[in-house]
Amino acid sequence: MLTLRAAVDTDIRRHGRESYPDECCGALVGRGGLVTAALALPNAAGETARRRFTIGPGDYRAAERRATEQGAELLGFYHSHPDHPARPSRYDLDHAWPVFAYVIVAVEGGQPGALTSWRLREDRSAFDEEPVTVEETQCQPGF
Repeated sequence: MLTLRAAVDTDIRRHGRESYPDECCGALVGRGGLVTAALALPNAAGETARRRFTIGPGDYRAAERRATEQGAELLGFYHSHPDHPARPSRYDLDHAWPVFAYVIVAVEGGQPGALTSWRLREDRSAFDEEPVTVEETQCQPGF
């Protein structure tokens, strides 16, 4: 199971809305299945950014470095699917790695909707959906 801090969920959805009608993408940083930060990254897909996302090698290395600086690890990546369901595409399958979580947010007409998380099988044949929850923000009295 993957758990997103409430601020991470907000950041991913905001990025999807701001990037629409193109796909947005970014890195998921945290530890032990808890995502504590979403690092927005540039979509290097160029002219195909409306239907694809690509993370350049320099941006990938920068995300790993930022995770290490935060005492965390790179847990995976997120991206949006403009006007399409939050399900992995064939392109997503062909470019994924088994060790990472892949969060997809559907953005319909510029409005973020369903958010799902996926893991690539070790044999790279398909994705399996994993439960994703958003950690509730706890307000303490007097704060």
